[in-house]
Amino acid sequence: MALFKNSIGPAGWLHRRGSVAIEYALILPALLMLVFGIIDTGRVMWTYTTLYRATEAAARCAAINTVDCATDAQVQNRAVAEAWGLAIDASAFTITAAACGHEVKGAYDFQFIIPLMNTPLGTVTLRATACYPANT
Repeated sequence: MALFKNSIGPAGWLHRRGSVAIEYALILPALLMLVFGIIDTGRVMWTYTTLYRATEAAARCAAINTVDCATDAQVQNRAVAEAWGLAIDASAFTITAAACGHEVKGAYDFQFIIPLMNTPLGTVTLRATACYPANT
């Protein structure tokens, strides 16, 4: 009976608090890596989708709108305008005349927010290519 009272009393609670703190300290880094990994995965998917959408819109503009997208610089500026939310330079987009029509390629250096990913995978270059047939 005395053993049961000690485990419920103040001494028993102190031992439990210590074990909870140790368990929390062991689990927290893994939990934070999981949460930040999910966030980074979403950011990579959103960034790639935005980059691909910008290259598609620029290739379409080059093929259809010969007034607003007559030169390569205008097509690059169109791609930058279509890359909503990305801080990207016009030089990241290249325009070529390919067999499929007007081809636009874009590249963007993505920076991870996970602290441990700063060494080997700190930056990943995302690439997107879109080709739109010429309007004849």
